[in-house]
Amino acid sequence: MKQYTFSDMNRSSGEILETAMVEPVVLTKHGKEKLFVLSARDYHRLRGEPSPTKAYSLHDAPDEVREELMSGIDSILEPAKDDA
Repeated sequence: MKQYTFSDMNRSSGEILETAMVEPVVLTKHGKEKLFVLSARDYHRLRGEPSPTKAYSLHDAPDEVREELMSGIDSILEPAKDDA
């Protein structure tokens, strides 16, 4: 876990927040841990909540998900057919 000071946060907040999207970050003041910054995914996992992201295989996906996926694949492949 990366550690930054409050002063670091004032100077480089964008970099620190980007890091927090990948791994939790601790902010310190006078050498003591004061705050932890973590992604929403890590927060929900820490609380033991189910992931808001759902994953399916093509075979077990609900019909509307499968139709949207196939439509997207078709639109990607259509220009390739025109080139042939």
